[in-house]
Amino acid sequence: MGDLELIRDLELRAGALFRSMGMPDIAEHPVPAADELARFVHAERAWAVAAAGDVPVAFVLVDVVDGLAHVEQVSVEPAYARRRLGSSLLDHVETWAAGQKMQALTLTTFRHVPWNAPYYARLGFVELADAERGPELVALMAKEARHGLDPADRVAMRRPVRSAAA
Repeated sequence: MGDLELIRDLELRAGALFRSMGMPDIAEHPVPAADELARFVHAERAWAVAAAGDVPVAFVLVDVVDGLAHVEQVSVEPAYARRRLGSSLLDHVETWAAGQKMQALTLTTFRHVPWNAPYYARLGFVELADAERGPELVALMAKEARHGLDPADRVAMRRPVRSAAA
């Protein structure tokens, strides 16, 4: 559980960046409990990148939503930003998804935060229209709204698994 506490600390530091975007409520949102993180670990849908001393500096958590690999969370230690750690983790998720015979990765994110939707678009994710969202993704976004995330600020995105057709 010690590693999970390190992940929780990393998430807290990464989330603090939302203050610079005028989103203090997001920055102060509680990080997932260790048992919630453990759910991803036990399902073998959590990966991390560690620095010297085996300290995690980036991680990704993946769920299965509408039969696709849904990126629940990807976070990078701010001091390690712009080193392609997040994109490398997403590429790893894509490789995992291909091995699971999944056709795409999905995620939900903030539309205008530079390290959210614009970043994912540079990595090949495209915005999904309402009609393109599966029922589980629609339900997930409704849950986000119930937890206070303004649907106008959120976007669902998808990136095809490039090797899925192979």
